[in-house]
Amino acid sequence: MSFIHDDFLLQSETAKRLYHEVAKDEPIFDYHCHLPPQDVAKDRRFANLFEIWLEGDHYKWRAMRTNGVSEELCTGDAEPYAKFEAWCQTVPHTLRNPLYHWSHLELMRYFDIDYLISEKTAPQIWEQANAKLAEDDFSAKGILKKFDVRVVCTTDDPADSLEFHERIAKDKNLKTRIYPTFRPDKAMKLDDVAAFNDYCEKLGEVADLEIGDSFQHFLDALKKRHDFFHSLGGRLSDHGLETCFDDFCNDDTATAIFEKAREGKQISDLERRQFATYMMVYFGHLDAEKSWTKQLHLGAMRSNNTRLFKKLGPDTGFDSIGDFSQGRALSRYLDRLDSDNMLPKTVLYNLNPADNYLFATMIGNFQDGSVAGKVQFGSGWWFLDQKEAMEWQMNALSNLGLFSRFVGMLTDSRSFLSYPRHEYFRRILCNLVGNDVEAGLIPPEWDLYAPMVKNICYGNAKQFFGLDVLE
Repeated sequence: MSFIHDDFLLQSETAKRLYHEVAKDEPIFDYHCHLPPQDVAKDRRFANLFEIWLEGDHYKWRAMRTNGVSEELCTGDAEPYAKFEAWCQTVPHTLRNPLYHWSHLELMRYFDIDYLISEKTAPQIWEQANAKLAEDDFSAKGILKKFDVRVVCTTDDPADSLEFHERIAKDKNLKTRIYPTFRPDKAMKLDDVAAFNDYCEKLGEVADLEIGDSFQHFLDALKKRHDFFHSLGGRLSDHGLETCFDDFCNDDTATAIFEKAREGKQISDLERRQFATYMMVYFGHLDAEKSWTKQLHLGAMRSNNTRLFKKLGPDTGFDSIGDFSQGRALSRYLDRLDSDNMLPKTVLYNLNPADNYLFATMIGNFQDGSVAGKVQFGSGWWFLDQKEAMEWQMNALSNLGLFSRFVGMLTDSRSFLSYPRHEYFRRILCNLVGNDVEAGLIPPEWDLYAPMVKNICYGNAKQFFGLDVLE
């Protein structure tokens, strides 16, 4: 039997039926990812398996480094096949790591390759996959069509031109809707005043607005960009934070801090937090005014290795779970927006599994009856998008909230080869629910639990985010 067989991860007859009859063929609604929009706009073709499988994949780089592979074969200048071969040598050592499952799923679903990955099978895999990549339906747009991806929400800075999104929007043949997501993290970071001032200049240029030392012009420029994202169909924002900020301040204080930064003066830690808090409230108001959804990704401790950060930059595989205190600040931030009657639909993602019950109970504090599941406990993210942790997240949500209103899986990937993660999630979901049915924990009424599974796979996200979708 193949390792990735039809009933992979499905441990009961009900789980198998749920997956094959309900979940398997649902479309994909990828409401958070890091795919480069230029690759879609240009309908990128991938020259070889390295480009589509290993380029930019910090999950694989971490495993390779741990396996004693040199940096040259991870992010360095080695030839593509040498890097690919180093990964194939590493894969057998990833047993019990989700990379083992993901990698074999990817080869099976994209290339119909059913070998166990190893140094021995590397030449055959390379040859067969590269032959497939030369076919017409393996371009960026072809892959989106192949996996029935209805929506992709990329992650974009307010200072990004969005030129590629504009080009994509003009393509009437592309059935996948590609939308920008407003991620303004750089607009509130005063750790490096010089970098912040460079950012202000870039923001002013793209907004066609002279910011100078005017805080109001800075806010106006951000609103103008928010409006532009909206004009291109964007309806989501996103923030990647260690924790929420709750050092609230008034307009005068925020203005004084901005002016101090523009003068190049050092900003104190309190001033940094006050400014970030002010901006997060401002962004919340912008989202609420346009009925957007705000995403909060909380808890990552980034760029831990200073030496390699200086050499390779961010997002290269040197991040980890942080043990930050989340509850008080998250509550105060959401409460402030709610008190202003400006709390948008919100999705909370935690990176520390110790916070699962905290987040699952926090969402219940701010439901107001206006939207089903207005505040969501988001799918397992980053280090938690694997079988065990996705089950933890789904169990916490089930115990403390309404699992039936869950908006389901996202890809959160830079790779066009990551869509089998939705299959992985769906198999885990069906196994969880199916096993509960057979254990007598859920009534054996197909019409009760099958629609719930179907909605978690696609329907809930489609309804919740309110994005235009081609059916």
